[in-house]
Amino acid sequence: MNKVVSNADEAIKDIHDGAVLMLGGFGLCGIPENCIAALVRKGTKNLTCISNNAGVDDFGIGLMLQTKQVKKMISSYVGENAEFERQLLSGELEVELIPQGTLATRCMASGYGMPAIFTPAGVGTEVATGKETRDFNGKTYLMEYAFDSDFAIVKAWKGDTHGNLIYRETARNFNPMMAMAGKITIAEVEELVPAGSLDPDHIHTPGIFVHRIFQGSHYEKRIEQRTVRTR
Repeated sequence: MNKVVSNADEAIKDIHDGAVLMLGGFGLCGIPENCIAALVRKGTKNLTCISNNAGVDDFGIGLMLQTKQVKKMISSYVGENAEFERQLLSGELEVELIPQGTLATRCMASGYGMPAIFTPAGVGTEVATGKETRDFNGKTYLMEYAFDSDFAIVKAWKGDTHGNLIYRETARNFNPMMAMAGKITIAEVEELVPAGSLDPDHIHTPGIFVHRIFQGSHYEKRIEQRTVRTR
Protein backbone atom coordinates (compact mmCIF):
# COMPACT_ATOMS: atom_id res chain seq x y z
CA MET A 1 0.00 0.00 0.00
CA ASN A 2 1.58 3.26 -1.15
CA LYS A 3 1.21 5.95 1.51
CA VAL A 4 3.29 8.62 -0.20
CA VAL A 5 1.98 12.17 -0.54
CA SER A 6 3.75 14.83 -2.54
CA ASN A 7 4.66 17.32 0.18
CA ALA A 8 3.92 18.71 3.63
CA ASP A 9 1.01 20.85 2.46
CA GLU A 10 -0.80 17.80 1.12
CA ALA A 11 0.07 15.76 4.21
CA ILE A 12 -1.55 18.22 6.64
CA LYS A 13 -4.38 19.49 4.44
CA ASP A 14 -7.16 17.97 6.60
CA ILE A 15 -5.78 19.08 9.97
CA HIS A 16 -8.69 21.20 11.12
CA ASP A 17 -9.13 24.07 13.53
CA GLY A 18 -9.27 22.76 17.11
CA ALA A 19 -7.36 19.54 16.36
CA VAL A 20 -5.22 17.79 18.96
CA LEU A 21 -1.71 17.19 17.60
CA MET A 22 1.22 15.14 18.84
CA LEU A 23 4.54 16.49 17.56
CA GLY A 24 7.70 14.42 17.83
CA GLY A 25 11.05 15.82 18.80
CA PHE A 26 13.15 16.74 21.81
CA GLY A 27 14.30 20.32 21.97
CA LEU A 28 15.02 21.04 18.30
CA CYS A 29 16.21 17.50 17.57
CA GLY A 30 14.03 15.35 15.33
CA ILE A 31 11.18 17.81 14.95
CA PRO A 32 8.82 17.74 11.92
CA GLU A 33 10.08 21.03 10.47
CA ASN A 34 8.28 20.78 7.13
CA CYS A 35 4.88 19.96 8.61
CA ILE A 36 5.11 22.78 11.14
CA ALA A 37 5.94 25.22 8.34
CA ALA A 38 2.95 23.91 6.35
CA LEU A 39 0.63 24.41 9.33
CA VAL A 40 1.85 27.99 9.62
CA ARG A 41 1.11 28.55 5.92
CA LYS A 42 -2.33 26.96 6.28
CA GLY A 43 -3.17 29.04 9.34
CA THR A 44 -4.89 26.25 11.24
CA LYS A 45 -5.84 27.63 14.65
CA ASN A 46 -7.01 26.68 18.17
CA LEU A 47 -4.64 23.73 18.17
CA THR A 48 -3.78 21.63 21.21
CA CYS A 49 -0.16 20.55 20.85
CA ILE A 50 1.32 17.63 22.77
CA SER A 51 5.08 17.93 22.60
CA ASN A 52 8.02 17.55 24.93
CA ASN A 53 8.71 21.27 24.52
CA ALA A 54 7.50 24.34 22.66
CA GLY A 55 10.41 25.05 20.32
CA VAL A 56 12.13 28.43 20.39
CA ASP A 57 10.85 31.85 19.35
CA ASP A 58 11.64 31.54 15.64
CA PHE A 59 11.68 27.79 15.07
CA GLY A 60 9.64 24.65 15.65
CA ILE A 61 6.33 25.05 17.49
CA GLY A 62 7.52 28.55 18.34
CA LEU A 63 6.52 29.54 14.79
CA MET A 64 2.91 28.53 15.49
CA LEU A 65 2.98 30.39 18.81
CA GLN A 66 4.04 33.53 16.97
CA THR A 67 1.00 33.31 14.72
CA LYS A 68 -1.35 32.53 17.68
CA GLN A 69 -2.34 29.14 16.24
CA VAL A 70 -1.86 27.21 19.49
CA LYS A 71 -4.64 27.27 22.09
CA LYS A 72 -3.06 24.82 24.54
CA MET A 73 0.39 23.30 25.06
CA ILE A 74 0.82 19.96 26.85
CA SER A 75 4.55 19.70 27.52
CA SER A 76 7.24 18.82 30.02
CA TYR A 77 9.72 21.64 29.32
CA VAL A 78 8.84 25.09 28.04
CA GLY A 79 12.00 27.17 28.46
CA GLU A 80 13.95 28.95 25.71
CA ASN A 81 10.81 30.60 24.32
CA ALA A 82 10.06 34.21 25.26
CA GLU A 83 6.80 34.35 23.27
CA PHE A 84 5.57 31.22 25.04
CA GLU A 85 6.31 32.87 28.39
CA ARG A 86 4.52 36.06 27.36
CA GLN A 87 1.39 34.21 26.22
CA LEU A 88 1.34 32.07 29.36
CA LEU A 89 1.66 35.03 31.75
CA SER A 90 -0.93 37.07 29.85
CA GLY A 91 -3.47 34.23 29.91
CA GLU A 92 -3.51 33.86 26.12
CA LEU A 93 -2.23 30.27 26.20
CA GLU A 94 -3.38 27.28 28.23
CA VAL A 95 -0.50 25.17 29.51
CA GLU A 96 -0.44 21.72 31.10
CA LEU A 97 2.99 20.80 32.43
CA ILE A 98 3.65 17.07 32.77
CA PRO A 99 6.69 15.20 34.13
CA GLN A 100 8.70 14.03 31.14
CA GLY A 101 8.45 10.32 31.93
CA THR A 102 4.70 10.66 32.41
CA LEU A 103 4.39 12.41 29.05
CA ALA A 104 6.29 9.60 27.34
CA THR A 105 4.32 6.88 29.08
CA ARG A 106 0.95 8.46 28.31
CA CYS A 107 1.98 8.54 24.63
CA MET A 108 3.02 4.89 24.84
CA ALA A 109 -0.23 3.90 26.56
CA SER A 110 -2.21 5.51 23.76
CA GLY A 111 -0.27 3.54 21.18
CA TYR A 112 -0.76 0.32 23.14
CA GLY A 113 -4.50 0.88 23.45
CA MET A 114 -4.33 1.25 27.24
CA PRO A 115 -6.79 3.77 28.74
CA ALA A 116 -4.59 4.84 31.65
CA ILE A 117 -1.33 4.30 33.51
CA PHE A 118 -0.24 4.57 37.15
CA THR A 119 2.87 6.52 38.05
CA PRO A 120 4.49 7.79 41.27
CA ALA A 121 5.66 10.97 39.49
CA GLY A 122 3.78 14.01 40.76
CA VAL A 123 2.33 12.46 43.91
CA GLY A 124 2.10 15.11 46.62
CA THR A 125 2.49 18.02 44.18
CA GLU A 126 0.07 20.23 42.25
CA VAL A 127 0.41 17.75 39.37
CA ALA A 128 -1.81 15.43 41.42
CA THR A 129 -4.61 17.96 41.96
CA GLY A 130 -7.97 16.41 41.13
CA LYS A 131 -6.50 13.09 40.02
CA GLU A 132 -7.27 9.62 41.30
CA THR A 133 -4.59 7.92 43.40
CA ARG A 134 -4.12 4.28 44.37
CA ASP A 135 -1.74 2.48 46.67
CA PHE A 136 0.26 -0.49 45.43
CA ASN A 137 2.51 -2.34 47.87
CA GLY A 138 2.46 0.58 50.25
CA LYS A 139 3.32 3.26 47.64
CA THR A 140 0.94 5.88 46.21
CA TYR A 141 0.51 6.26 42.47
CA LEU A 142 -1.35 8.74 40.28
CA MET A 143 -3.70 7.56 37.58
CA GLU A 144 -2.96 9.37 34.32
CA TYR A 145 -5.06 8.94 31.18
CA ALA A 146 -3.60 8.02 27.82
CA PHE A 147 -3.59 10.86 25.33
CA ASP A 148 -6.32 11.16 22.73
CA SER A 149 -4.85 12.88 19.68
CA ASP A 150 -6.31 13.45 16.22
CA PHE A 151 -2.95 13.49 14.43
CA ALA A 152 0.63 12.53 15.22
CA ILE A 153 3.32 14.32 13.21
CA VAL A 154 6.78 12.78 13.31
CA LYS A 155 10.14 13.14 11.62
CA ALA A 156 12.41 10.24 10.64
CA TRP A 157 15.73 9.80 8.89
CA LYS A 158 14.64 7.19 6.35
CA GLY A 159 11.28 5.79 5.37
CA ASP A 160 9.83 3.66 2.62
CA THR A 161 6.66 3.90 0.57
CA HIS A 162 4.84 1.56 2.99
CA GLY A 163 5.56 3.91 5.90
CA ASN A 164 8.30 1.95 7.67
CA LEU A 165 10.58 4.39 9.51
CA ILE A 166 14.16 4.54 10.77
CA TYR A 167 15.24 7.35 13.11
CA ARG A 168 18.82 8.51 13.48
CA GLU A 169 20.43 8.44 16.92
CA THR A 170 18.92 10.91 19.43
CA ALA A 171 16.41 12.17 16.85
CA ARG A 172 14.44 9.03 17.70
CA ASN A 173 13.33 10.55 21.07
CA PHE A 174 9.51 10.93 21.25
CA ASN A 175 8.90 10.09 17.59
CA PRO A 176 8.33 6.29 17.77
CA MET A 177 5.80 6.39 20.61
CA MET A 178 3.91 9.30 19.08
CA ALA A 179 3.84 7.56 15.70
CA MET A 180 2.03 4.68 17.40
CA ALA A 181 -0.47 6.93 19.16
CA GLY A 182 -2.04 9.15 16.52
CA LYS A 183 -5.37 8.35 14.93
CA ILE A 184 -3.67 9.57 11.75
CA THR A 185 0.13 9.57 11.70
CA ILE A 186 2.03 11.75 9.26
CA ALA A 187 5.75 11.11 8.77
CA GLU A 188 8.25 13.35 7.05
CA VAL A 189 11.60 11.80 6.20
CA GLU A 190 14.96 12.96 4.94
CA GLU A 191 15.21 10.06 2.52
CA LEU A 192 12.30 8.17 0.99
CA VAL A 193 13.08 4.76 -0.55
CA PRO A 194 11.08 2.01 -2.28
CA ALA A 195 9.35 -0.60 -0.15
CA GLY A 196 11.69 -3.48 0.61
CA SER A 197 14.82 -1.29 0.65
CA LEU A 198 15.08 -1.09 4.44
CA ASP A 199 16.56 -3.87 6.55
CA PRO A 200 13.64 -5.14 8.69
CA ASP A 201 15.96 -5.44 11.68
CA HIS A 202 16.68 -1.71 11.51
CA ILE A 203 13.09 -0.46 11.36
CA HIS A 204 11.98 1.45 14.46
CA THR A 205 8.37 2.22 13.47
CA PRO A 206 6.50 -0.38 11.37
CA GLY A 207 4.49 1.03 8.50
CA ILE A 208 1.21 -0.19 9.99
CA PHE A 209 1.27 2.88 12.27
CA VAL A 210 1.92 5.40 9.48
CA HIS A 211 -0.84 6.75 7.24
CA ARG A 212 1.03 9.36 5.17
CA ILE A 213 4.68 9.83 4.35
CA PHE A 214 6.68 12.30 2.27
CA GLN A 215 10.26 13.32 1.69
CA GLY A 216 10.98 16.64 3.36
CA SER A 217 13.50 19.23 2.30
CA HIS A 218 15.66 22.13 3.53
CA TYR A 219 16.12 20.77 7.04
CA GLU A 220 17.89 23.23 9.32
CA LYS A 221 18.51 20.79 12.20
CA ARG A 222 19.25 23.58 14.62
CA ILE A 223 21.11 23.10 17.89
CA GLU A 224 19.26 24.68 20.79
CA GLN A 225 22.29 25.35 22.96
CA ARG A 226 25.84 24.95 21.70
CA THR A 227 28.56 24.78 24.35
CA VAL A 228 32.21 24.57 23.37
CA ARG A 229 35.45 24.60 25.26
CA THR A 230 37.21 27.94 25.58
CA ARG A 231 40.42 27.90 23.60
